[in-house]
This record gives sequence, structure tokens and C-alpha cells, in this order.
Amino acid sequence: MINLSIEDLNKLNKEFGDGFYLLDSDVFLKNYFDLSESFKKYYPNFNIAYSYKTNYLPKLCKIVNQQDGFAEVVSEMELEIALKSGVEYKKIIWNGPIKNKNSLSTFLLNGGCSNIDNLEEWNYISTLSDKNPNEIFNIGIRCNFDVGDGVLSRFGIDINSNDFNYISKEIASRKNIKLISIQCHFAKRNASYWQKRTKTMLGIYEKLKTEFNIQVERIDLGGALSGNMTEDFAKQIGATSYGYNLFAESSAKIVAEHFKDSTFKPVLIIEPGTALAADCMRTVFKVLNIKTINNKPIATVYGSQKNISMQGINPPIKIVHNNSSLKEYTNLDFAGYTCIETDYLYKGYNGKLAEGDYIILENCGSYSVVMKPPFILPNFPIIDISNGIENVEIIKRLESFDNLFSTYNF
Repeated sequence: MINLSIEDLNKLNKEFGDGFYLLDSDVFLKNYFDLSESFKKYYPNFNIAYSYKTNYLPKLCKIVNQQDGFAEVVSEMELEIALKSGVEYKKIIWNGPIKNKNSLSTFLLNGGCSNIDNLEEWNYISTLSDKNPNEIFNIGIRCNFDVGDGVLSRFGIDINSNDFNYISKEIASRKNIKLISIQCHFAKRNASYWQKRTKTMLGIYEKLKTEFNIQVERIDLGGALSGNMTEDFAKQIGATSYGYNLFAESSAKIVAEHFKDSTFKPVLIIEPGTALAADCMRTVFKVLNIKTINNKPIATVYGSQKNISMQGINPPIKIVHNNSSLKEYTNLDFAGYTCIETDYLYKGYNGKLAEGDYIILENCGSYSVVMKPPFILPNFPIIDISNGIENVEIIKRLESFDNLFSTYNF
């Protein structure tokens, strides 16, 4: 990430206000290359499907598309983002427990792949295929099984259920429905769970091939892997495993061994979001006031926990001083602009601080912008500084009153 001087921050402050997001799209692109290289080292027939729900900035979506990656979406809204970003239907994977039927019909008829989450979705697609016998429908199955993480996942089709066998048998009997993918996803970021999901998915691949004569083209292991971060930050968010190569060893290496003597090698796909986007964004907030309550120093900044979506976590922080009247503080907390008592962005700061200083919070690219509610204030602008401060690109302008309230009746 580009280092910013006080002159840089004052210039950005004058143009964009007291709170804003800084994107470095070059970091995102480097992460994409590094992650891809880590997996291709073991299994070359590999691709990335970027998780739009993590951070759907069109700039990031376009970068993935330019590298021939896939878009992984979970709603018709995200599907529209992909299409407006220039992604072809055949490069879009649609996951999720609910899908608008009209949008799903258009999506499938144009060559997109939907990963079936439930029996109702299968029934709709099978009916759709009956009505369109000359069209080919590409689908996947989201597979639900136990990886030992202590979570009963509510998503997908239980691989040990009658529903799974029924859907597989039905697919095998239909000429215009192709099961091109099997997919899974589990939320906990631990490499040992990746080993379990990989081995189980390989077993499902072989079962479909031997019992139903279905040749799956893609094995999709989903997301929930961690990228670049400090050890302290990893402990706070519970990332017991982080670093691209560790996850590649726990999945791609196993896949490579499984198919080492096979003439046909399916595409291995993963669906990273946080691993690509987390460290490519940071927030900059100005310190508005500092007060002491019952011997506790509290600094209020022009930002909120709602902007970073990290409750009870201290992200990596940097203070840039903008005031010569500095005081030394011990155990100071940075509070947000909202009227919520628990709105703290960072707790336990020790060091010098003054009103007018800037706090820079790192690792704010994952589930931040997409999770910001229209609460108290509209959201802040997003600026890409990858080409330097003199050539910033406005990715998202400051939200206005009309942006938020144009759908209301006054």
C-alpha cells in the first residue's frame, strides 16, 4: 500500500471530506496473481471465482474479469453488477438459497451456471428444461456435508440424502441438463477443513461418475481462506490458518495427486473474497474531539464501526499527526460518530494524539462497504490511489440524501 504523508492526507481531506475509503487496486491484482500462482503450482487447471458479496466494487469485478476469472454471485443484484462489469453469462456462478425465478430463467437460458441449493430450485429448473427442450441448461449442485467445524450448515443438498440421489439420477436421464459443477462452501477459515472438503468433494466427483455416469467439469471448493495479515490481526479474527500456499497445499495438492494418472482433469475453482480484497482497502478518519470520562480518554472520529464491520477487533492502525498540540494518552479508545454506545473502531491506543489528526485503519476491504447501512450518515467516497495521489480515481462518490431517500414518499 502507498504510504501517505500529512500533505497527501490534507489534500484528500480537502477534496473528499473527513472520512473516506482508500483503495489500492494494484494490491488486489497482486493478490489475484499470488493466489492463482499458489494453486496452479500444484494443479494448473485452476481458476478463481471472485465472491462479489465480499466487496462488489465494479473496479475489482472488472479486474477479475480481465484476468479471465469467474464472478460468484448470490443475488440478482450481484448478477446485474457482473453483467454491467462486462462479465459474460458463462463466466458467472450463481450460488445462494433463494433466486428470483425470472432472473434465474434468463440467466440459465444465456449459459450461466446455477448451483442448486434445494429441491424446489431443482424442480423449477427441470420444469424450465421441459419447456425449452432445445436449450442446454448448465447447473451445479451445492454439496452439504460435515467437515468437522462444529457448524450445521443450512446451505446446499445433503450428499447423504435421498434428494441428492434423486437429483443426480434425474440429471443423468435428461439430455438438455448438464451437471457441469459440484460446489461446497464452509465459513471457518482453517486449512484442515479445506483438506476434509477437498477429499469429500473428490469422493462425490467419483460417485457421480461411477453411479450416474456424470462427468463433472468443475470442482468448486468455495471460499473462506485467509490472505495477507499480521499475526495479531489473525488471532483477533480467529484465523488459525492464513497465507495462500497453506490453503493450496490443503486442496490443490490433494486434487493434483487424485488426478495424476487421469487423462481428463476437471477445473478446480475456489471462490475467495476476503483473501483478495481485505488488505487492498483502508479507511481514513479525522479525529474530531477528545474527552475524558471517569479517567477514560475517548477520541471521536468521523467514521464508525459500521464503516469497517469489525466489532470488538482492533485492525492495524496508523496515526498521522496534523496538530502540534499533541498529548500523550494511555488506553485511549477511538469511538465512532453514531449514537450507539458500542460504536468503537479501536480500543486501547497508547501514544500521542490531537484533534485534527488522522487515523488510518488497514484491512478494511472485506465486508465493509457492502455491509454499511444507511444509519446516521450516508457512506463515504472510495478513492483508488494505485496511480498516486496526483492521479486518484473516484470509485464511488460521497452518497447524498437523494441517493438514500429517492425511494421514499415524503
